[in-house]
Amino acid sequence: VFFLQIVHILNMTSAKIVSFLLYPEESLHSLQIRIEFETGISTGNQELLLETGICLDPRKPASQCVIDGVRGWDSYMVYLFDKSKTVYDGPFASRSLSDCVNYIVQDSKIQLPIPQLRKVWAEAVHYVIGLKEDYSRLFQGQRAAMLSLLRYNANLIKMKNNMVSASQQLKAKLEFFHQSIRLDLERYSDQMAYGISSEKMLKAWKEMEEKASQCAQAEDIGYLDEQIMALHTEIVELQKSPYARRQGEVMESLEQRAIDLYKQLKTRPPDHAYSDSTDMVKIIVQTVQSQDRVLKELFGHLSKLLGCKQKIIDLLPKIEEALNNIKEADNSVMQMQGKRQREIWHLLKIACTQSSSRSLVSSSLEGTTSTSAATWLPQSSSGNIPHPLSSMATPEDGEDFVHVIEENLNYLELFSSILQEVRQEQNNSMMVS
Repeated sequence: VFFLQIVHILNMTSAKIVSFLLYPEESLHSLQIRIEFETGISTGNQELLLETGICLDPRKPASQCVIDGVRGWDSYMVYLFDKSKTVYDGPFASRSLSDCVNYIVQDSKIQLPIPQLRKVWAEAVHYVIGLKEDYSRLFQGQRAAMLSLLRYNANLIKMKNNMVSASQQLKAKLEFFHQSIRLDLERYSDQMAYGISSEKMLKAWKEMEEKASQCAQAEDIGYLDEQIMALHTEIVELQKSPYARRQGEVMESLEQRAIDLYKQLKTRPPDHAYSDSTDMVKIIVQTVQSQDRVLKELFGHLSKLLGCKQKIIDLLPKIEEALNNIKEADNSVMQMQGKRQREIWHLLKIACTQSSSRSLVSSSLEGTTSTSAATWLPQSSSGNIPHPLSSMATPEDGEDFVHVIEENLNYLELFSSILQEVRQEQNNSMMVS
């Protein structure tokens, strides 16, 4: 069994209500086509908000407009906004007067019999109540717009925090990169005297340093942060504004006065007496004037809300772009750091290889020297060859051997210190991140 569902759409651009009977399993797009036909707002520019500020989901059926459990002819209000507009300035026509109420408004002093006057005043009371309810519905629409703005703002704050966090991480990595590459270049220059050098690698390292300086531009998000903070301040001010709260106290008071006036008329006996409508017409005029004032304030405030929302919509892709730039710069820095570390290890491998080769050459020279010495040194009295450690090598050979050992030890100590410092810097960077 299909229960009829009716949805009322309050067009916030015209302050008019259009109602639709929902078809079984009707899609939201189908409903939007019907809304476009009635209001002239294209489906692409329609924003349909629930009272909670949640935008209707195009993937769900149109029945999402109705609260769960609401059936039959009961209905629910949905607020329609035109996304192509940020200023809602009317004019908004008040609900029309019935013929009989218009009759007494045109001439409030006309005398009418009490029974007839009761009917006219009943319609007048209904009209006054309707004006107040019209304002209440529009205020709910403004509140839905505020809640929607706050949802957008929450998303903006989340993206801003991600952007700031990524920027701080990039800044920390760039500081580590610059410190480490300056140390590497300094130590590299010191060890060039030991015979290991590569102009190609040195040039590549200096290019890395320049590229890292260019990557620092991605961490500059100050201009976006300023815009977000200014917008946040604006939203807070809108929340504090008196126009963010219901301003219908005067209309409610006038409504109660109209009801009391009608009750007094009902207590009068239905005799042949006549009376005019001066007091009731005065209430009607004051209610219309009060509604005009509060609606002007309401739509002025609503326009500011929608303006802030549009600013957020415009900022979101800029933040997304900034995040992508930071991620690209971050990846670039890490790739350069990894490349340089691999080159340092390659240098260490070359150093170790050269050290081994020179040690072997020195050992071979030492063995040859010892053998030669044994052939010309005089024999001891016992006829035994002296122990090698007691042999006296030539000063040149001894000094060359010691120089080789010292050179290799210094070189290994140099690269050991480099590796220790790099690891320490990496640990510090990971702690910062």
